Amino acid sequence: MPPETLIRPCLPGDEHALALVGQATFLETFAGLLAGPDIIAHCANAHAVALYRDWLADPDYQLWLVETPQGRAPVGFMVVAPARLPLPDLSPRDREIKRIYMLGKFQGGGTGKKLVAEALAHARASHAARLLLGVYAGNAAAIGFYERVGFGKLGSRQFDVGGQSYDDNIMGMSV
Repeated sequence: MPPETLIRPCLPGDEHALALVGQATFLETFAGLLAGPDIIAHCANAHAVALYRDWLADPDYQLWLVETPQGRAPVGFMVVAPARLPLPDLSPRDREIKRIYMLGKFQGGGTGKKLVAEALAHARASHAARLLLGVYAGNAAAIGFYERVGFGKLGSRQFDVGGQSYDDNIMGMSV
């Protein structure tokens, strides 16, 4: 059984924890699939402290941090924002889980389901039509999780890391 976790809304000042967990989970997930220098370069841009600081200051973004009860160490997070996915029927009312990251040691204990419930509650409060996300098409475990909590495949997109294109599934559910 994975260790217990706590979920809380992020606050200004959490950007360093978000960047650290983002980089660690990306490395944990994609080491062995992507080249090390490509992972490092991607994380320097996609998980920069300044990016998370900007998202925390943007009222269109909502972020949650997952921490350990003892010591409050950051072990995961989620970002929900206006949807920007290549779907022909994308609506301004759609919301997107831009990131839902959790260190492997803490997966499987129900925290992911709680995060999705938070995202759904936020989407409903925002009067969203759908909750969408993109997930690497080769990540069967993540796709299986999203299917179990009610997401279905709506399309696909290409995701670039280090000049290489990878397939992502675009998944969604009605809110």
